[in-house]
Amino acid sequence: MSFGIASVAGITVICYLLGLGIKASPLDNKWIPLCVGVCGGVLGVVGFVTGMPDFPATDIVTAAAVGIVSGLSATGADQVGRQLSGN
Repeated sequence: MSFGIASVAGITVICYLLGLGIKASPLDNKWIPLCVGVCGGVLGVVGFVTGMPDFPATDIVTAAAVGIVSGLSATGADQVGRQLSGN
C-alpha cells in the first residue's frame, strides 16, 4: 500500500518555498499560513486532476484537504526548525 509520500512532500516543499518568498516580501508574515494553505489546496487539486502517480486521494475534496494539510505543514516545519535552532 502506497501513501503518496513523494507527492505530499513535493507539495510541502513548494509551499515552504512560497512561505520563504512571502517572508522576504513586504507582505505581513501573518498571511503566510493562509497563503501556503491555499497554495497547497490548489496543488492538491492539480495533482489529483493531472493524475499524479500515487497521489493519496480518490476524490477532489480529499485532494484539496491533503494539499491544504501539506501546505500548512510547511509552516509547522519552519517553526520546528526555528525552535530547535533557538531563533
